[in-house]
Amino acid sequence: MKDKVMTYKTTTDVVIIGAGPVGMFAAFYAGLRELDTVVIESLAAVGGQVANLYPQKSILDIAGFVGTNGRELIANLQTQMQQFETDVRLNTTVLDVRPEGTGFIVHTSQDDIWTKGVIVATGKGAFEPRRLAPALEGDLADAGINYFLNELEHFRDKRVLVAGGGDSAVDMATLLNTVASEVHLTHRRDKFRAMERAVSDLAASDVIVDTPYTIEAIEKQMDGSLLVTLAKVREAEHKQIVVDEIMINYGFLSENKIVAGWTIQPEVARQKFTVSQQMETSVPGVYAVGDVAGYPGKAELIATGFGEVPTAINSLISRIYPEQATVVHSSGITIENGTIKR
Repeated sequence: MKDKVMTYKTTTDVVIIGAGPVGMFAAFYAGLRELDTVVIESLAAVGGQVANLYPQKSILDIAGFVGTNGRELIANLQTQMQQFETDVRLNTTVLDVRPEGTGFIVHTSQDDIWTKGVIVATGKGAFEPRRLAPALEGDLADAGINYFLNELEHFRDKRVLVAGGGDSAVDMATLLNTVASEVHLTHRRDKFRAMERAVSDLAASDVIVDTPYTIEAIEKQMDGSLLVTLAKVREAEHKQIVVDEIMINYGFLSENKIVAGWTIQPEVARQKFTVSQQMETSVPGVYAVGDVAGYPGKAELIATGFGEVPTAINSLISRIYPEQATVVHSSGITIENGTIKR
């Protein structure tokens, strides 16, 4: 992928804000519909939360993929997106979106872009892990205490404690169990807030489950290992375990203040854009897909965001190129050197 840095106003059909999985698929589908497309991503690489938070986590809700993980999914999406000469601008922040003529000016930290339509695919916005209390973490962050599972091999043949009770914590424990010599999973409740299949896989593994406990103290030993004291919830009972690594998975704090400084102000409810059945926000010509889009009964899954993309882009085409408003079936076309062949 060749990133372009422009110093002049660019004109395009659509600007896609966000290059997580849904934004990447939106870029590909826009190319499939032969739209000139610019993708803007504030991070230094594509992939969003999946690439940065869950690169090794198994992803089970993508139709046709068995046993893929976050890293593989992003690599496949990037290969798919690169079939077209999409203008992807990394390390670029959107500062304002304002109406101009029949479209919008997207003012970024790099330049101004005039576009006929905007698709927002920013997910849940900025994210930070919920950390241990400073007194517990001490100076052990990235020196025994981990918040991200970037390289599975780092944990090979080690003793690991995973703390947390949601899907990610349970998945992480069973995944680490494939390489670690011993895995503990601790949670402050007896039951895990995870999908039934994940809990069943956990029960079938030899992961040692310590519930209901919380981490009371962590002490680094002379040999580099960590002595962890667990306190049983609402009881005086304690236990100690010795591990080499601790993986904290208490979830993430996210906030979506992306529109705070924009001229346009689409309707927002609970930090999500309110959208129509066409995925259009309250501002005509501005669409939202993925976790940033909200409507009753929505399941916040990657698969859901993928399904929203064609609806948004086809609706945008009906708006800006009404003569091309028919839905294209991909079985009737091929892609050769970035060009659609029919």
